[in-house]
Formats: sequence, structure tokens, C-alpha cells
Amino acid sequence: MSDHASEVSHGERFEFGKNWAQFLRVLSDERIRLAERSLLDMLELPTLDGKTFLDVGSGSGLFSLAARRLGAKVRSFDFDPQSVACTAELKRRYFPDDRNWTIESGSVLDSAYLRSLGQWDIVYSWGVLHHTGAMWQALGNVTDLVRTPGKLYVAIYNHQRGMSRVWLHVKRAYNRLPAGLRWLVLYPSLLRLWGPRSLYDLVRGKPFHTWRTYAQHSMRGMSAWRDLVDWVGGYPFEVAKPEEIFDFYCQRGTFRLTRLRTCGGSLGCNEYVFARD
Repeated sequence: MSDHASEVSHGERFEFGKNWAQFLRVLSDERIRLAERSLLDMLELPTLDGKTFLDVGSGSGLFSLAARRLGAKVRSFDFDPQSVACTAELKRRYFPDDRNWTIESGSVLDSAYLRSLGQWDIVYSWGVLHHTGAMWQALGNVTDLVRTPGKLYVAIYNHQRGMSRVWLHVKRAYNRLPAGLRWLVLYPSLLRLWGPRSLYDLVRGKPFHTWRTYAQHSMRGMSAWRDLVDWVGGYPFEVAKPEEIFDFYCQRGTFRLTRLRTCGGSLGCNEYVFARD
């Protein structure tokens, strides 16, 4: 984890775990149930009972928790030590001393570590691999973790043409500024991302309605503010077009796309489920 601390101190990495720690304060049963429903929907499964589930970059631990509640045997790992701590806190709250949920530090770029993990029925990595600094390597590394038959569920930032490069500069600037000056990047981004929607809510007589109810509809359970900080700060940052991800895995011969949920060509993640036959 010394590499993580070094990258953060040099402005080369956002502290995702620190942001997720704030999320744990507002986690509710409804948010957990929403995560469970979205997981089963994308995987097209009625339950995860009897399945093994590997959470690559567990973040808050919300989806590791959802998978465990749905009956899966879970292993969670993350490069960010505070994300590992967040996931461990959820286990402490909901599954203390449970031998069917393992949590540890690890990197998806560490081939030796990945070989020690074996293979899994479901490999899940939502919004993680594009933050490694070596996205295509990470996308390739997770393939050997998927059992045959098994499923790979990944979410990757959408390519937005010129705007992707603009956001890359915004994110880099945010992380390289001293903490006390990051508002210089965050507040203009807030205006850019939320200004039109807030104006719309005001016109229809519901001031800040979308902002206030955001967490109720967010699959990841984040508040609007935490999601904003996560987006603006999220660095390293890479993107891909849907067809690039499709071609990358289908060219490997044993993967076929079974589900695709796009963000409509805009800001955000496209979600993919590949089956390994």
C-alpha cells in the first residue's frame, strides 16, 4: 500500500476510500436492497446462493455486502487501504466472523496476487479498472479469474470524444491542488453538472428535488455530493467506447456479451456482462 500513499501524495491518485467512508454514514437497508436488485437484474439470476463472487476493487463494500446477502461466497479486495477498511466495516456490521466473506488489500495489476485468487463464478468490477492507470491491462488481467462457465461484470467510463480529455485535465488539476484549494475545481464542476437540472427543478416548482432524492435512485447508494466528489476527483482516468470493450473480450474467444447497459453516450459508465462458456 506504500505505492498508493505515494501516488496520493504526488497528486496522481484520488483517495476513493476516503470518500466512501463518508458514504457509510448514510447507508440504509433500502440502499442495500437497491444494490441487490440491480446486481440480480444485470446478472440475470434469481439468487446468488451457492455462487462464488470476486469483487475487484470493492470500494465501499456495498456490492460485496449485496452479494453475500444474496447467498454468494465473497472475496473482496482493493488497492486503496481506506476502501478495504470501508468494506471491512460493512462486514463487521452485517456479517461479523463470517468465514464466507474475505476482505484484503490487493491490486488488479499484480499478476502474482491474481494467480493466488483462483477462479470464480462471478467476477465483478464496477467503475474500477479505468482508475488503475493501466485500464487495458486490468481488463485483460480479470479474464483468467472467471470460471468456465462463469460471468464477468464490468463497468467502464464512456468515451465522450473531446469532453473526456477536458475531464482528464479537470481531474488531474483537482488531485494536484492542495486540499484547501480543490473547491476551485469542484464548484465550477458542480455548476456545470448540476446547474441545468437544478434550474429545471426550480422551473417545475420543485427546487433541488433531484439533488435531494438522488441517493434514492443511485444504484451505488451515493448522495449527490459524494458522487460529485467521486467524479471530479476520480483519477487516474481512462475511457472506452462500448464497441472497444465488446471487441476486446469477444476476441478472446470464450466470452460473449449477454447484457449491456449504456449511459446514452454521455458522462458515466457503460455496464457489461460477459458470459464465459
